[in-house]
Amino acid sequence: MNQTEAALRIVELTTQLDEHSYNYYALAAPTLSDEEFDRQLAELISLESEWPDLAHPDSPAQRVGGDPTSDFPTLAHATPMLSLDNSYSRQDVAAFDTRVHNGLAPEEVAQYVAELKIDGVALSLTYENSRLVRAVTRGNGVQGDEVTNNTRTIGAVPLRLREPGVNCEVRGEVYMTRADFAVLNQRQQDAGRAAFANPRNSTAGTLKLQNPKAVAKRRLRYFAYWIDRPSATTYATHSERLEALTRLGFPVNPEWARCPCLDEVFAFYDRYDVERDKLAYEVDGIVIKVDSLDQQQRLGFTAKSPRSAMAYKFRAEQVRSRLLDINLQVGRTGTISPVAILEPVRVAGTTVQRATLHNADEIERKDIRIGDLVLLEKGGDVIPKVVGVVPQERPDGTKPYAFPQDCPVCDAELVTYEGEVARRCVNPACQGQLKRRISHFCGRNAMDIEGLGTAVVEQIVDRELVQDVGDLYDLDADSFASLERLGRKSANNLVEALAASRQQPFNRVLFGIGILHVGATVARNLVRHFPSIEELAQVTEEELAEVDEIGPTISKSVRDFFAEPATQALLAKLRTAGLQLKAEAPPAPTTESLFIGKTVVLTGSMVSYSRQQAGDFVERLGGKLSSSVSARTDLLIAGDKAGSKLSKAQQLDVQIMAEEEFLRELKKAGIDD
Repeated sequence: MNQTEAALRIVELTTQLDEHSYNYYALAAPTLSDEEFDRQLAELISLESEWPDLAHPDSPAQRVGGDPTSDFPTLAHATPMLSLDNSYSRQDVAAFDTRVHNGLAPEEVAQYVAELKIDGVALSLTYENSRLVRAVTRGNGVQGDEVTNNTRTIGAVPLRLREPGVNCEVRGEVYMTRADFAVLNQRQQDAGRAAFANPRNSTAGTLKLQNPKAVAKRRLRYFAYWIDRPSATTYATHSERLEALTRLGFPVNPEWARCPCLDEVFAFYDRYDVERDKLAYEVDGIVIKVDSLDQQQRLGFTAKSPRSAMAYKFRAEQVRSRLLDINLQVGRTGTISPVAILEPVRVAGTTVQRATLHNADEIERKDIRIGDLVLLEKGGDVIPKVVGVVPQERPDGTKPYAFPQDCPVCDAELVTYEGEVARRCVNPACQGQLKRRISHFCGRNAMDIEGLGTAVVEQIVDRELVQDVGDLYDLDADSFASLERLGRKSANNLVEALAASRQQPFNRVLFGIGILHVGATVARNLVRHFPSIEELAQVTEEELAEVDEIGPTISKSVRDFFAEPATQALLAKLRTAGLQLKAEAPPAPTTESLFIGKTVVLTGSMVSYSRQQAGDFVERLGGKLSSSVSARTDLLIAGDKAGSKLSKAQQLDVQIMAEEEFLRELKKAGIDD
């Protein structure tokens, strides 16, 4: 075969394979058998290997995977990938419908599109001149990881659109079918590796694999649901967009419907609430969208969500399992948490063997006994919990569970403070508490010591290498390298992370040492009024109570902490280690800011920054953080799911700022990192 013949054959094979992929993924009407597809693809790969100059950049042969990469750059989205408000009740959906109609002219009618909510990973695709040039995960909504090479291996994602000259951004969901997930887990088990928990987790992990060839083997799929096409081509409705996506070559989930009224939305929901287990992929609800794009635009957005759409989640799947035992876990403040040990059971896509029982009072109220057949569900499809028992299935001879009077780790007597239901171990030398305290101390919002995870913490406590968090700074690389499954490089990294944590500010140290009832915001307030550990250690409860938001409970907790002999020994170690136990005077704002002199409360979850970062910015610009809303609050910055603080701020007529406005103020002040 000469070069001309090879070029013609490459074009022919590319056209045939592209057409088959479109028919297979977008239309669910394959035109080639799997055997014939594989034969043609192998021929194309062979030809492109022999004639590399003839290979097309969007050739189907490129899907088999390119060179490995260890770098997934973070890229900003042209427009934020917003999340949706969630609901589990018809009342909430009806309230959404009312808000939609209230936001439109009285004579207008809003019609909806209902789609299945795929339990996958959101992915944005950018096309220039009809060719795929970039794929970015949702990330935090503002920016995500570029995973273009891995995305090229997904057969459902067109490498070239079916219309020429198209520039657009397409968004959709990457997912894995139940059958492909089962095959993947079987391969994992055959290789002696741990199985994946659920298809969504395996999909997210697959997109970040360093080797695209490994990604290609996992058969990821894609459903598109949104397109932004800045051109003369316009769409009047969301349903027109879905139809246009199919014409361009994208697979669109066929299970969607136009719903002229709310009753039809509920009918769609009810149908798939019953039939969801029959689908080839996992779903966790439906998405309701106003069909008119003009109405969508006029309804606008909150800080994190469009006002024209919401997710109506399916009720938590409830299953039965046998309660084999009840384990007791000790928290960092001594709280004893009962955990159910269960016969393995599948619930909401994962195998569950442990679930929370909340506390002793809940066990007694529900009369949960070891040996019972219990009802299990995942709260929000995330946290497994026991919600009740099946009394008619109770075995003979079971006895009511007697919650122990002593700590399961150190045998110290448990206490219950007035006004609390928690039972606590108050022994400061309890190893169970020590493990949790160290984990808290190393956490991202405290000392942020990367690498000191649960497995390492368990070993250094069990081997008695540490007695408190201060001893961490005496550990060297040899100490860490002696631990199981920890190599020399990891040991050196841990030593470096500990060294870097010495520069964390005093308020993080104070939060990290884990005083009962002292959260991150309370720690900031304490440091603002008592800027050194020496001053804080000497204050009286009366002086503490004069600080904003510090009531008698926190005052007593702080005084009790500093009165303990073990605390003085801990502080001596932290001083020797060189931690920041004194706050630097806050720098004066270098620019005018509306936060200067204002008491600011942060609430809800934010897309762009963590609450810790947002609080740092507020203080840098002259504001004072508070953790609760009162008549003295000047400003509430409200993220997603703001809840009771937002309601109270509205009642008190406190100024409320959405995240978008907050970001604009930061930008005005020169903060955009």
